[in-house]
Amino acid sequence: MRMIKPSDLPAQIPLFPLPGALLLPRGRLPLHIFEPRYLQMIEDCMATPQRLIGMIQPCKGRDGTPKLSTIGCAGRLTGFSETEDGRYMITLSGVSRFRLQREVSGDTPYIRAEIGWTDFPRDIGNPEHDPGFDREGLLDLLGRYLHTQGLDTDWEALKDAEDEFLINALSMLLPFEPEDKQALLEAPSLPTRRETLVTLMEFVLHGGIEERPQ
Repeated sequence: MRMIKPSDLPAQIPLFPLPGALLLPRGRLPLHIFEPRYLQMIEDCMATPQRLIGMIQPCKGRDGTPKLSTIGCAGRLTGFSETEDGRYMITLSGVSRFRLQREVSGDTPYIRAEIGWTDFPRDIGNPEHDPGFDREGLLDLLGRYLHTQGLDTDWEALKDAEDEFLINALSMLLPFEPEDKQALLEAPSLPTRRETLVTLMEFVLHGGIEERPQ
């Protein structure tokens, strides 16, 4: 994948609001696109040099009205295939988180927005590391969590994964609630995301008795 520099990041990007879908920097998110407005979004995106799409969580305001979360993550379209009936199968490779500034009126059937990148300088560049990472402890907790959920995973691949890949992959793949996915996205550092991930799994193992992470 061609590396994107901070100077390449545009001031406006299309947004794809999707509950429960989490993309993180340097992560990969496969998506199945079938709604006409998002098929158009993909076609328009492929015509741009950066090929960026912003994944963002829908949420509700204090008055209960629908809105978009303040923080999302942009991904570069790095994989594309089309089915015989016209649907698209794509892969987004995470580039950087962003802060939503305002939606932009226009003639597209999908949402476009002005966004800011400056709050997340560490997202572009080398993978993060977690000096306090207890890999054995996390894998033990993961095994107990997966057992309660009736899930399985490739243990050998996880044992050898780099810190960031392991923590971010689990954050993206485990079936947490949308608000929990948002908390993982907004974690300011890899150690904080790992701590949030641990708290969420422990919350499930304790039957939801503990307070959810803020």
